[in-house]
Amino acid sequence: MGKYSQDPQWADITPLPTDEGGPNPLAAIAYSDEYAETMSYLRAVMAADEKSERVLALTEDLIDMNPAHYTVWLYRAECLFAVGGATEQERQKSLRQELEWLNDTALDHQKNYQIWHHRMLVVDKLGSVEGEQEFVEQMFDKDAKNYHVWSYRQWMVRRFDLWEKGELEFTEGLIGRDVRNNSAWNHRWFVVNGREGSEGVKDKGVRTREVEFAMQAIGRAPGNQCGWNYLRGVARKGGMGLGELKVFVGQFAGLEGGEVRSSHALDLMAEILAEEEGGREEAGRALDMLKEKYDPIRRNYWEYRKVMLGLPAAGAAA
Repeated sequence: MGKYSQDPQWADITPLPTDEGGPNPLAAIAYSDEYAETMSYLRAVMAADEKSERVLALTEDLIDMNPAHYTVWLYRAECLFAVGGATEQERQKSLRQELEWLNDTALDHQKNYQIWHHRMLVVDKLGSVEGEQEFVEQMFDKDAKNYHVWSYRQWMVRRFDLWEKGELEFTEGLIGRDVRNNSAWNHRWFVVNGREGSEGVKDKGVRTREVEFAMQAIGRAPGNQCGWNYLRGVARKGGMGLGELKVFVGQFAGLEGGEVRSSHALDLMAEILAEEEGGREEAGRALDMLKEKYDPIRRNYWEYRKVMLGLPAAGAAA
């Protein structure tokens, strides 16, 4: 006898067990008795389209046992919105209580997509982002590169028009703590360039600010690819010629006997030289340096880049 079969509150429900293909299924899933029973009651209430407080409690039990079951999450949302209260104040209170419950669930299951999709539905219904940015930052204290949390953060920015409400400062803080946090760099790009109707880095003032930000980050960690990718992206999207970056890049990629402090700088220098009139040979030399010394693991790629410049491949006849 299980928990629900012995509960008088559920005496009116006839559970619907899982049908896995008759009495001798080919590959039956080894559910626990507790989970199988709870799911059989969920099937029954879903078949009856029941939306009630007891169904909310049932879904909470199931989520505790299997937080990745998307059908349970979807039905929970339907129930929550159906029984949240008769007045707007009651509905708001119900949604706030759901978020409090979700906080603990999210911290216990940080990589679970369903939790964040459910949270998006609840916050959208609530119509308020109050407290959400702070909770997201709490999640990033646990894992600063959690893809689901970053996706939720971007949804919040779009939904509640948070483009100019601390998001740049937020990314600056994260990158300041870990300049190699590629997720924070990606979010900064989104905040700067993702707003509909905004020029982003095509605006001269924004472009200058973002170039300086990237350069400062590169100065802290020249070997980190994030800053170099961001700098290149700002230049390309902002309409800058790469040649405008040559002096800065040259500090990290000396071709005339100078110190090469970053293979990523040498890569960018090869691009810059390739765009200069008469610069192909020098670009090829930079690519040879990458191939032979600074990034030999991608030897074939650097050779390919030389061929694309119209330079002879290694071993080709003169």
